Amino acid sequence: MIRIGIMGGAGYTGGELLRILVNHPEAHIAFVNSESNAGNLVAEVHGGLYGDTSLRFTSELLLDEVDVVFFCFGHGKSAAFLKDHPVPAGVRIVDLAQDYRIAAEDNDFVYGLPELQRDKIRKALHVANPGCFATCIQLALLPLAQAGKLQGSVSVNAITGSTGAGVKPSATTHFSWRTGNMSIYKAFRHQHVAEILQSLHQLQPSFDGALDFLPYRGDFPRGIFATAVVRADLSQAEVDEIYGQYYADATFTHYVSAHPDMKQVVNTNKCMVHAERIDDKLLITSCIDNLLKGASGQAVQNMNLMFSLPEDMGLRLKGIGF
Repeated sequence: MIRIGIMGGAGYTGGELLRILVNHPEAHIAFVNSESNAGNLVAEVHGGLYGDTSLRFTSELLLDEVDVVFFCFGHGKSAAFLKDHPVPAGVRIVDLAQDYRIAAEDNDFVYGLPELQRDKIRKALHVANPGCFATCIQLALLPLAQAGKLQGSVSVNAITGSTGAGVKPSATTHFSWRTGNMSIYKAFRHQHVAEILQSLHQLQPSFDGALDFLPYRGDFPRGIFATAVVRADLSQAEVDEIYGQYYADATFTHYVSAHPDMKQVVNTNKCMVHAERIDDKLLITSCIDNLLKGASGQAVQNMNLMFSLPEDMGLRLKGIGF
């Protein structure tokens, strides 16, 4: 059994992580840390876990009693935590924040997108889990980069659910503002652009175009629906071959024959991708659940790889249906 610790377990990603791990056949949750909820039952905060676990949150740091620890902190807090609290040398880390996603000389974290570098994740001690928008958009574009077919600027529009903003209430997550509404934010300046470009350049160093990304807030709780427009001198048959080959062995990412809809992936760890040639452009559609393939599900997928388990163990979650 893998002994697991969860830091920052009271938020949305912590709750989803617990929902997966309480049913994972090789997982033993040793502790769930939350300063503000110490002593409270986990199921009192994550109500969907009533009957599934009797765990209580703790303020203790039992890092010497685990094999892996998940950081479900807000952005910026993982690096601060490691500065003040060294993790024992043999304990693996999966960080769901953005602190270590960009490669640097003093950063030994492996970028944890399995469809990009599965073999490196298998050997990693520390993994930086990708961002939710970044996951969805990269899975739309990586096959073209691998084939060296990205050219010019790439235009991306993507809409995300309210859970993408985290559990802490804000003006733009308030129900009366969000419902029946839509808004744009961080146009061309979203923090996930850097990690997307890092991966595209890894596969296609010659790519020198811009990534023009327009993110939107949607009036639904979970999911990401993204479209990308790319100039490409490719036939539809060539496009289908490029994407089909790239995802032939992917466990959760599926190249499908028609544009997917978000309902097909919500509450699953799947990504569905479709690419259609229209005149001299490709319209690529990609959708995921932002809390699962975009966060906690992918984190468990990475844990499975790090411990030489089947990649899909504990992750064959069912969608919501119609």
